[in-house]
Amino acid sequence: MNNNNNNKEEAANIDNHGEAGDNLSKCLKERGEYLDGWKRAKAELINYKKDEAKRFEMIMKFSQESLIREVIKVLDSFDLALNSLEKEGKAEKGIYLIRAQLEDILRQSGLEKVVINVGQQFNPAFHEVVVSVESNKESGIIIEEVEKGYFLNGKLIRPARVKVSK
Repeated sequence: MNNNNNNKEEAANIDNHGEAGDNLSKCLKERGEYLDGWKRAKAELINYKKDEAKRFEMIMKFSQESLIREVIKVLDSFDLALNSLEKEGKAEKGIYLIRAQLEDILRQSGLEKVVINVGQQFNPAFHEVVVSVESNKESGIIIEEVEKGYFLNGKLIRPARVKVSK
């Protein structure tokens, strides 16, 4: 605002000087336009830098998604192996420890399980129906979790696969 007042005062002084004053007022007007353009460009550059920083952060956050999707399959295989083994032997305890370590590493990378409770209502945002079975429960109630679902840094990367009642 102060800049506009200065321009008006300068323009009033220039009007008294004829043709040279016209050229000078034209230059002052152009100067103001260039200054405003420069300020807008500077603000746009600052906003662009902020947007790029956010995009870079998102890329870094989800860059490991494909690797983690593949490792989740290994966790599923561990679960199948553990379900078929006795839980008392040394080898079985070692497998449990390896699975727990793998799960801890993935958790540190931002992986979280989708929490499923038998008896909760089916939610298509987090669950995928594998089978609908006849049941005495109302329709759409989860009967069993078939395969675990996972979030990566809050983004669903694999829905939980469930059996639901008809």
